[in-house]
Amino acid sequence: MADILVPAHRAAPAPVTPLAAHPLREGLRQMIAVLQRERQALAALDADGLVGAARDKDSLCDTLAALEPQMLDGETRSLAETARQLNEVNRRVRNLLAANVAARIEALGARPGHRGRLPKMTYAPARS
Repeated sequence: MADILVPAHRAAPAPVTPLAAHPLREGLRQMIAVLQRERQALAALDADGLVGAARDKDSLCDTLAALEPQMLDGETRSLAETARQLNEVNRRVRNLLAANVAARIEALGARPGHRGRLPKMTYAPARS
């Protein structure tokens, strides 16, 4: 007669996670990935990458807005804080890039002997 092998113990069932928290957690992970992709696009000055990241962020914000804030547990709070910090870093990088471009444009319009400032434009009614 053949021996039948039976495991000595059964594997514990996988922990059950609340179904409501899963979409929020997954959405936050996707947002973090998009924010990291946006940072790479900023570093590479990749306009197409920035447009794609902006589109993805907008879509994810719509998805996340539909979920209730009461669904936040410890892990989702941590993911939300990570996303907030990444978004803040990206905002600062965008502002620095914009300031750099503004300074370069201003320098292009500078006249010799001036300090790099363009003359202030004013408009007045034409006199006859």
